[in-house]
Amino acid sequence: MLVVDASVWIDFFNGRESAGRVALRRLLNEGEVRVVVPDLVLYEVLRGFRHERDHRNARALMESLDIEVIGGHALAVSAAQHYRALRAQGITVRSAVDVLVATFCIENDYALLHDDRDFTAFEQLRGLRAWIH
Repeated sequence: MLVVDASVWIDFFNGRESAGRVALRRLLNEGEVRVVVPDLVLYEVLRGFRHERDHRNARALMESLDIEVIGGHALAVSAAQHYRALRAQGITVRSAVDVLVATFCIENDYALLHDDRDFTAFEQLRGLRAWIH
């Protein structure tokens, strides 16, 4: 199972050349792995479209994949523990959504394809599995 972070989806839809975009394009074309779209990633991506047609196309593609809900009491408590542990080591994660996405991946043993430095500390110190592309 693979979660693709908003950082990669945004590059994908904007046509920005990046390793993550290339990997995502290959994964979507080959269908070799199940791609999971957390609801908060869906929100982060869809909120940024200026044109309705682009928004509709992105929504259709993302909703054709497996959408899963992030949240609930247990995940919130676990996310807070991850955040506090990183803070205790002098690391501040900039985005609360990134903390929730990382925790969701850790709890479900999903790999994460990303292009966002907030996730590096989760990889190094909290057990997040990065998708190697």
